[in-house]
Amino acid sequence: MTLLNPVATTPLDAYEDLRFQTLDQIRVRGIDSASRSDILELIRSLVHEYQVGATSGGSQRPLHDPTAMADRLRRSILEFGPLTPFIDGSIEYEELIIHGQEVSYIDLDGRLVAHDEPVSEHEVTHVVIKLLATVGVTVDEGHPVAQAQILDGQARMGVVLPPIADKIDVTIRRYLSKRETFDELIEWDAVTPAAASLLAVALRTPTGVIVTGQPGSGKTTLVNALLRSAPPTLRVICCEDTPELSVEHLHAARWKTRPPGPDGSGEISLRGLVKMSLGMRPDLIVVGEVRGEEAYELTRAGNAGCGMLSTIHANGARQGLQALVSTASMAGPNVSPEQVRSVFSSIVDLVVHTAKEPTSATADGVGGRRQIMEIVAIPPMQGGEDDFTVEPIFTREDFGSPLRWTGSPLPTELELRLARVLRPLDISITELLEGTRTLL
Repeated sequence: MTLLNPVATTPLDAYEDLRFQTLDQIRVRGIDSASRSDILELIRSLVHEYQVGATSGGSQRPLHDPTAMADRLRRSILEFGPLTPFIDGSIEYEELIIHGQEVSYIDLDGRLVAHDEPVSEHEVTHVVIKLLATVGVTVDEGHPVAQAQILDGQARMGVVLPPIADKIDVTIRRYLSKRETFDELIEWDAVTPAAASLLAVALRTPTGVIVTGQPGSGKTTLVNALLRSAPPTLRVICCEDTPELSVEHLHAARWKTRPPGPDGSGEISLRGLVKMSLGMRPDLIVVGEVRGEEAYELTRAGNAGCGMLSTIHANGARQGLQALVSTASMAGPNVSPEQVRSVFSSIVDLVVHTAKEPTSATADGVGGRRQIMEIVAIPPMQGGEDDFTVEPIFTREDFGSPLRWTGSPLPTELELRLARVLRPLDISITELLEGTRTLL
């Protein structure tokens, strides 16, 4: 594998000089990369030689703390250098962002924070290659773009190298399976008891629910709360690229994709998983995030008689439906957007749009609130219609404003289904939407 040439991008300080010497000597001496004792001995020797030369009148500056330098080299060669805290979990974060030698991360409060430990572009590339090698993925000048699941499937890494990028670009999103509930979302003012009750009752009967929003807007949090509110006896099949959802139902199945091997074979795609799930008698199919051809397989969910729950990136509920049609149309040349739109209008009942308040809109710079901004119902398209009808049921004017029922009724067929569930509880649809009676 070819590493980037650091001489052209960054000056060599003492650390970089010693790090290159260590890597070169490991190669020249044929030291096993798994032999910690041999590598540690080599590091101690090189640091000692450097310090002796620097203190005997050479042109190099003596090290202030040779022991600290040796420890830093150990982390770089045997672990993941300055990125080690992000790999071993010492630093909690939502996403790690690297551009060249600039390292920053989004913390759990949604703030963008600069990582203050210095790092070179070459060292970042070395760490990235090491991480990808653990899952059999190669990235180099001949293959400058890569994406893979790392850290035992708990994180997703994307990498773009020069010359495609001006500098190496890396993002690592680490997924932590969370157990949010509607009670917590209500406490955070992300949703109201009335809106939460509507969503909770929707999962008690076959219903199609799509959650839209920008990255980091709380889509996964909402889906986890929805799943936690669903009856534990549901046969749930959850299909994801990276395990992120909390599925604890008695008859649940959790499937995840698998990238192709080094020879290009063995791939298990999200589309393949969704297609397989339809033949496994599910009550509810959950797709962590729809991004491609798997959307087409969801058009069959209605015919399978099961519910559907998924997320998709979009700036609004209507845009989410349009994105769903666009991704489903990627499935093949004979897939008509008009036909796909008609099918989705009959199987998608509710679209929930989430949003995150911009940090620039907050006084302290802390990441903004994540709130549900609207819940819309989708009536089936009628003859002569060529686009979705979007009926707002709950809307929020702005961040911090109340999420209010618009007074609009649910589509007739959806209302009948939900009424059957509510009847034994002696709750009417109107009482639920008004918030005078709730399920929580």
